[in-house]
This record gives sequence, structure tokens and C-alpha cells, in this order.
Amino acid sequence: MTSTDHRKAHHRGAPDALLAPRLDGPAPKPISSNRLLGSLKEAASWPGADRNTVVTLALLLVAARADEEGRSYFQDLSELNPADATAQALAGLFQVRAGHDVTAAVTKLDKAATMEPGLPQYFRGLALAELLPAEGPAGTELAAADTGRADQVIADLEFVLAARDQFPVLLLRAAHQGLARAYRVLGRPQQAAEALRRSGVGPVATERLPTFTSFSLTARDGMRLSAPGTLSPAPNVHVAQSYDFGDFAFIETSAGVVAIDAGTSPDRVLAAMADLGLKDRAPVSHLILTHAHFDHVGGAAAVRGPDTEVIASAEFPAEAERLRHYVPPREVIGTGASPGSGVEPDRLISERTSLVVGDTEFVLIPVRGGETPDALMVYLPASGVLFAGDVLMPYLGVPFLAEGSPEGLLDTLRYIRELGPRQLIEGHTTLTENFTIEAVAGLEPALTELHEFTLARIGENMPLPHILDIGYLPALLQDYPAAVVPYLVSRDNFIARLHHQRIGYWQPDGQGLDSRSPAERAEALDLLAGGRADAFVAAAATLAAQGDLALALEILAPGLLRHPDSSELAELQQAVLVRLMEQRELLDPFGFLVYAELAGAELFPVG
Repeated sequence: MTSTDHRKAHHRGAPDALLAPRLDGPAPKPISSNRLLGSLKEAASWPGADRNTVVTLALLLVAARADEEGRSYFQDLSELNPADATAQALAGLFQVRAGHDVTAAVTKLDKAATMEPGLPQYFRGLALAELLPAEGPAGTELAAADTGRADQVIADLEFVLAARDQFPVLLLRAAHQGLARAYRVLGRPQQAAEALRRSGVGPVATERLPTFTSFSLTARDGMRLSAPGTLSPAPNVHVAQSYDFGDFAFIETSAGVVAIDAGTSPDRVLAAMADLGLKDRAPVSHLILTHAHFDHVGGAAAVRGPDTEVIASAEFPAEAERLRHYVPPREVIGTGASPGSGVEPDRLISERTSLVVGDTEFVLIPVRGGETPDALMVYLPASGVLFAGDVLMPYLGVPFLAEGSPEGLLDTLRYIRELGPRQLIEGHTTLTENFTIEAVAGLEPALTELHEFTLARIGENMPLPHILDIGYLPALLQDYPAAVVPYLVSRDNFIARLHHQRIGYWQPDGQGLDSRSPAERAEALDLLAGGRADAFVAAAATLAAQGDLALALEILAPGLLRHPDSSELAELQQAVLVRLMEQRELLDPFGFLVYAELAGAELFPVG
């Protein structure tokens, strides 16, 4: 998002014709395996699989355009579980998307929707929207079947939006997209336009693949992980979620308000306090910082007064000094943010400490978390709520900085298990939603097993890509269905961080011995391409068509360095970047952020 011209891309739909196979016959098998999809397919077939696992698999299959694979998988799953309405609905959805016996698919969807209200109606609405024509026929009557389908799309998806609190935010964009298509087909342009606006995807939303994400990314506001909202896990405990990149909280006591973290920018903290009815309660009596990262301390000026006591871990000053010259990505915080200067704690905590403020006890717990060494958790014994900050961040450090500790994550998981809180509140909305106390019960033993497995492979001098490609999935997760998705989100990052900490700059396979610039690599590849831009185009298009999008990008970037005037290379790169965004938009905000920045794309908040 570095220029207005680039932002005109506006998360536009990828020109799929550019990504079609250029050879006769079916596309070749991908070179790279999709580890996440493979593991999700295995876990979703386990008895008693968590619904989140099943739905996550389905949404990722849509993003990968693997409709035939989805049809086959969910047909088998629905036959194994005939009483599972969600599996039945997904079988119908992929049958429609793959173009197999649409009449039978619609019957299947109708049956699923009568079995259980909720998700089956959502998937029926999306499936029927796929069957609608792009436009209503000009000057003629709309076919009766299309009219009926459009009416059913509206009934199903308006039901979803009316009960939106019962559905994950990441499902709502596609609901608005489907409604826009139905309204347009029925000749209701104003309602179609409003649905498009609420989708946040842009004016081509009805032609785009359904978009499944709670993320938004705009030049002004930066990245938000979900729609702004508030959560009250206990009386007088208020959490401001996604008012900023990071979340923050306020606890009302008889002696004043205690704040936990402060986002990136004071104006966003004040906006949340106003919505919570707390704006007149600033400054606060205490500000407790869970760690020194910019997205948790930048808005401190909004709550801090001359008598406010700022509390942090004893490791906070060292971490803050390490980050002193770090410039936060503008794509994360946005041009509209005004981060405050660094904050110096008044009190440092080096051991478990009880802090009593009025009628409320806070237990302050310094830990060596998974993300930073200066983590400070805050426990409210009376309500059983634990504010964990970013100790469970699945990236084990900010991806743009070399920090984070697999061992610190395991130590903290053990501590949380022994403490036994009722509920976890974490530093980002999506963490709170997915890394629940129920998930932690299985995440600890699963990551412990992964730690031992990875160390053994490192001891065998196995290269990192080979370790990752094993797609290690502990069987014990069958007993902890809620932990499957959190484990899979963490797995590759956990392995990579452990590998990087145990292996030097020079790796056993020779990587790192002789680094070369992108320009040098591009010139070498251009020799293979015979100096022709069309050779880069052909290779990248073939890779993209068979699903090797990241490899395609590795061909396109050097191709454009050598042939910057090639419009075909530029258009193909844009298409590949948007496809990569789609594949990251569900579970990987940082990957989504990087590809969106390269594409110059924005995705507005869902209405």
C-alpha cells in the first residue's frame, strides 16, 4: 500500500484465465505438498472431530479451488456420518462447485438445512448463489428456477446475518457476497450495492471466490484481525477487541480502573473507552503491560496520568531496548495511527506477585513465553480469567524479528495447565477465539511431542523443508479435538523456530554459504529462459495452474527484474499474489499482510 495507483488493485479478483494450464489434459500434480490441507483432511475424519476443524478444511479447499477434491472428501465424510448436517451440507456445496449432478446436490443441501439450522443454511446459501447467473436477463423474465434459488439465497444468508453473533466473523463476507449476487439477479440494484459495500471486498465481489476472513487491511487503519467489538468475560472486566491490531482490557475496581495493555495508538484506546462508557475514568490507577511490543504499549498516553503506576516484567527494559530502533510496519498500524513514545515502567515484576487494587486481586506472573522473554500474565482469581498477552502467539516471535522460544511456549503451557484458569484472554482477537483453555489441554502434549520429533530430525541433519513436509500430526490430538486447528496453525512456525535456533548460518545442505542478490539470481534464471519473458510466463503460469503459487512467485519476481516492461508478467504476478492472499486469509494474518502489500491490495472491514 505504498501508492494510490497500487491500491487501485483493491483486492480485485485474480484473472483466473491467466492461471489456467497451458498444456492439453489435466494439470500436473503440484510440486509442493499442501501440508495444512493434508493434516486437516486426516484430522477431520477422526471420530468426534471438532466442527472448527471440518469447517476450516472446507474453507481452505474453496480457497485452493480444490472443488473436486472437496466433493470427493465430503461425500465420503457425509456417508460415514449421515446424522452430521454440516458434513451433508458441505458435500452438497462442493458437489455444486464441482458441477456434479446439481439437482442431487440441492436435494442434499435442503435435507441438511432441515436437519439443523445454522451452518447448513449458510452453506446452502453460498452453494445456491454459485448457481445464479452473473446478471439478471435484460428485457426478459428471469427463469423460475433462478428466481427460486435467489429467494432461497436471500432467506438463508439474511438469516445468518440476523444471527451474526452466532457465526464467526470470518464467514460473514461471503454471506454479503452471495446476497449481492442474489439481489442483482432479482433486479434490486440498491440492495445489491449495499451488500457489496458490506462485504468489504470491493465492486467485483459477486464475481470473486467467496472470501472467508475476519482480517481487514487498509492504508488508513492498517491491519485489524476482526471487526471491532467488546467482550466481558466477568463482571467489571471489559476487553476491547480489534479496535487496534492488538487488544487491550479494562478492569473496574473500587479504587479505580486498571488497564491491561494499550494498543498502538492513543486515539484507538480512547475510542474503545468511549464505547465501553469508560472515557471519563481515565487516567487509570494502574497500567499493566504484558510485554514491550509496539502493538501493546503505543497507546499508553491515553490512559496514563501522573499517578498511574505502570507495571511490567523485569525483562521488559531489555526487550524494549532491543526494539528501540525497530520501525513498526506501517501496513500493520496504518497511516491514521499516531503511536506514542516508549513507556518506562514504574514497577518491575520478577516473580509471581499479588497486587490488590481496591476490592480486586491481580496475580502478576512473569513467564518466558513463546513470543518474548518479557511476558507478564495477569490472573484474576475471583473470576478465573487469565490475561495471557501473546505468550501463545503461534509465530513464536514476530515474523519480522528473530525472537521467540519453543521451550518458553512449552513452559508457559505447563504453567497455564497447573494454574487452571476458567478462560484465557489474549493479546489479539483471533488468539482468544482459537487458543482457548480447552485447546491448551491438548496443545501442550502435542507440541511437546512435536518438540521431541523435531530435535530428533535435526540430529539426523534433516533439512528444514524435509522436516516440514512430513506434516507431523500427533495421534493424541484425537482426544483433544479443540486443539487440532491451534496445533496446525503453530506447527510449521514451531518447527522453523526450533530449527533456526539449533542450526547455524551455514546449514548441512550448503544453504547460507554463498548468498546472492535477487538481481544475480534473476540474471542466472534469465540464462535458462533464453532471455525471453514468455519463458518466465509459461513456467510461472504452469506452476500456478497446478497449485504451486509460491513457486510461481519465485519465477515471476526475477522475471520482472529482467523484463520490467512485460505486462503479461506483471498481470500474472498480480493474479498469483491475490491467490496467495486468498490462501492465507483464513489463518495467517502476517502472510496475508505480506502478499497484500506486494499486490497493493486493500480489504475493508466487513459491514
